Amino acid sequence: MQRNGGGVGGGGQTWVLRRVRLTWLSFMLFFILVFFPLIAHYYLTTIDEAGGPDKRIFGPRPGGELCEAKHVQDLCRIRESVSEELLQLEAKRQELNGEIARLNLRIEACKRSIDSAKQDLLQLKNVISQTEHSYKELMAQNQPKLSLPVRLLPDKDDPGLPPPKSSRSCRLRSCFDYARCPLTSGFPVYVYDTGSYPWGNYLDPLVKQAFAASVKSNIYVTDNPSIACLYLVLVGEILESSPPPPPSELEKQLKALPYWRSDGHNHVLVHFSQKSMTQNFLYNVSTGRAAVAQSTFLERQYREGFDLVVSPLVHALSEPNFLEVPPQVPVKRKYLFTFQGERVESLRSSLQEAPPQSFEEELEGDPPADYDDRIIGTLKAVQDSHLDQVLVEFTCKNPKPSLPTEWALCGEREDRLKMLKESTFALVISPGDGQLVASAGCGMRLFEALEVGAIPVVLGDHSRLPYHQFIRWTEAAIIVPKPRVTELHFLMRSLSDNDVLAMRRQGRFLWETYFSTSENVLNTILASIRTSIQVPATPIRDEPAQEIPHKAGKLAGTDANLADNGDLDLGPVETEPPYASPRFLRNFTYTAADTYRAWNRAPGPFHLFPHTPLDPVLPSEAKFLGSGTGFRPIGGGSGGSGKEFQAALGGNVPREQFTVVMLTYEREEVLMNSLERLNGLPYLNKVVVVWNSPKPPSEDLLWPDIGLPIVVVRTEKNSLNNRFLPWDVVETEAILSIDDDAHLRHDEIMFGFRVWREARDRIVGFPGRYHAWDVNHQSWLYNSNYSCELSMVLTGAAFFHKVRSFYFNYYYAYLYSYVMPQAIRDMVDEYINCEDIAMNFLVSHITRKPPIKVTSRWTFRCPGCPQALSHDDSHFHERHKCINFFVKVYGYMPLLYTQFRVDSVLFKTRLPHDKTKCFKFI
Repeated sequence: MQRNGGGVGGGGQTWVLRRVRLTWLSFMLFFILVFFPLIAHYYLTTIDEAGGPDKRIFGPRPGGELCEAKHVQDLCRIRESVSEELLQLEAKRQELNGEIARLNLRIEACKRSIDSAKQDLLQLKNVISQTEHSYKELMAQNQPKLSLPVRLLPDKDDPGLPPPKSSRSCRLRSCFDYARCPLTSGFPVYVYDTGSYPWGNYLDPLVKQAFAASVKSNIYVTDNPSIACLYLVLVGEILESSPPPPPSELEKQLKALPYWRSDGHNHVLVHFSQKSMTQNFLYNVSTGRAAVAQSTFLERQYREGFDLVVSPLVHALSEPNFLEVPPQVPVKRKYLFTFQGERVESLRSSLQEAPPQSFEEELEGDPPADYDDRIIGTLKAVQDSHLDQVLVEFTCKNPKPSLPTEWALCGEREDRLKMLKESTFALVISPGDGQLVASAGCGMRLFEALEVGAIPVVLGDHSRLPYHQFIRWTEAAIIVPKPRVTELHFLMRSLSDNDVLAMRRQGRFLWETYFSTSENVLNTILASIRTSIQVPATPIRDEPAQEIPHKAGKLAGTDANLADNGDLDLGPVETEPPYASPRFLRNFTYTAADTYRAWNRAPGPFHLFPHTPLDPVLPSEAKFLGSGTGFRPIGGGSGGSGKEFQAALGGNVPREQFTVVMLTYEREEVLMNSLERLNGLPYLNKVVVVWNSPKPPSEDLLWPDIGLPIVVVRTEKNSLNNRFLPWDVVETEAILSIDDDAHLRHDEIMFGFRVWREARDRIVGFPGRYHAWDVNHQSWLYNSNYSCELSMVLTGAAFFHKVRSFYFNYYYAYLYSYVMPQAIRDMVDEYINCEDIAMNFLVSHITRKPPIKVTSRWTFRCPGCPQALSHDDSHFHERHKCINFFVKVYGYMPLLYTQFRVDSVLFKTRLPHDKTKCFKFI
């Protein structure tokens, strides 16, 4: 305790001493720093005053004596210079301060001006928006923008129709309920199950199976009977071992159908025939308001404009083999014409249901003479004259069962086809009984003749050929009355080779479109009724695109080589949202006004709408809006020359754009360069990149920003056919198909687009190729040598039409992908080659026109690009094989030679506005 206390006391004394020392030290420092300078100043001042003015040390010297000293003269000069500079800087500082003040005032004024300009701009935008709205309203009053129709459905409560005077007098206007089929209904069709009515058990199983398969694939069939516009009932063909029920029983079974509604309106009874001797068990049956579609009709039974004559069902479940169909050339075959048949002498009707009729009653209204004897004598005389090689036989070893007064078929089908393949013309003699207006036997002869390319010659103008209300048979067959049999030989010899080939092509088109398969037969029946009641067809479907997400990188630049346009104005680069081509502007017109043109315009053996055969192809010579119409569409031609012509598309079609479709396969660097070259391209709607590789693009790949959408589409497999799929993301009529390594300048692309707008039904491209006949090997060759003549344009850089439009109806992307025979697309996949040849075949086959080549460009050079498939030695051998295979499928060589090439003489010529020169094409 003492130690602690002592310790504390000792520490306190030490702390006091330290504090005293610090206080003393601080006092001394304060004295030295304050008082010592004062004392020194006083002392020095006293010395100067005691010494006088001459001996001053620290005071100023009079008269500038200091400057006279040599060691300070330089310092004086520096001081004077610095003083002058300081004065100048001060003056400049004041001047800058004034300028800053003035600029601040101008900034404030500019801010006020900007605010005022923003208000004016907002007002202008409002005015523009109101003007656009008013313009759209004015346009809608004259030509409203149409879209897919809204589907209207019939009422559930059927009000019924007033009964007609007689079921024999049924016509659409009196026996068909239009209220169930609005124009925008979509034409729903309900098909009765064959197991839901008693006589369905007696139907031929093969016919039932073919009918069920066709119904399953039809787009109009619905499972909801309450909304149906049409009801289909399959009533034949019945097995030979199962006799049909009596007429009274059959009528009861028909009336027992759940949606028959007492009179059967909007019902169609379909009877498919597979044999020449077909039971017409509906002859003496009252079908009410139900229409009948079959191959055999008597005049008293047939209701013109209401019932339908259909073709026989030859290929029930089998598809025709295109390689077995004989070629359409050479035009002339071994026989000028052939006929094999045996006449059934009895004129007594074999229809057990019909009431007995006298001989005079059956021939009432017929010509007084029986022309069959005269026909036999005349044809034998032609054969005996040996002017032409002719084969006629009027007796058969094994005649097929046929109706009375009809010419029975001879032998088996294979033997008949073998003879017809060697015949230029095939005779089809109508039955001697004039009341038999349509028969399955004549339909079978017509079918076989069209199948192998023999031109049918129908003797007897009273016969009703299949779908005669819609098909113009005179374009595919020769129809003459029996009294002109003596002039028949002269008529056939007078036809030129071009006419014969045109009729043969039209006949094959009709056969493949309407007769070849059970699916086509059913589609044609539905299309006939749909057209008769003026319901538009269902629009074609687009291929849904599965987009691949991608990241956009920096703004793309412009290739110096592509930008070499000088002051040439190629057109405006679109800053607004992309403009899609108008669609659905002729929904009703196609069906209501173009019926005959739809059915009879033969774009080739492939039908444009397998499910809607009536949508037409406009004639190739059709011109839209001639000079005398007085109509000037938006963006249309307004004359002009030089720069004002360069900056506008002109022409008779409203404002439109095109879509670039680029096919690529694991060449990312080449692809990015190609996309960058499209930056700034006028009239470009979007770019669709078809990613043909199963491996997706690199995640860190930066895609160029070209100011327009770039849509990357994923494909199911690596196929060159993907280039021509009608992708739903393509919203323009014009497609520029281009390879990822193709180099095209902007002025070349724009020139090609202008040319395509003048020839929308053609392929317009840059590299040209041609085909040639190898005499030594008797085959076709593909040739890529430079030539003044061409027949193909490579689709690696070409414009073509995607889908139907307001002006034309050439939808090549759809035709290639869905209608062209699958065998062609399979060969393209097998060789990974020839898709461009296939498209040229298709377009030339449809239009009967060659493609159009623009500019003198023949090849594309891509420095630094990887090796292309076309550089392989096997590339040309495969293309030789493709051409010969395609010729077999088409039956002839559709490619056409041309020496026509479109070049721009003044495309890059700078013309002043006061000149009247325009583009010239050679």
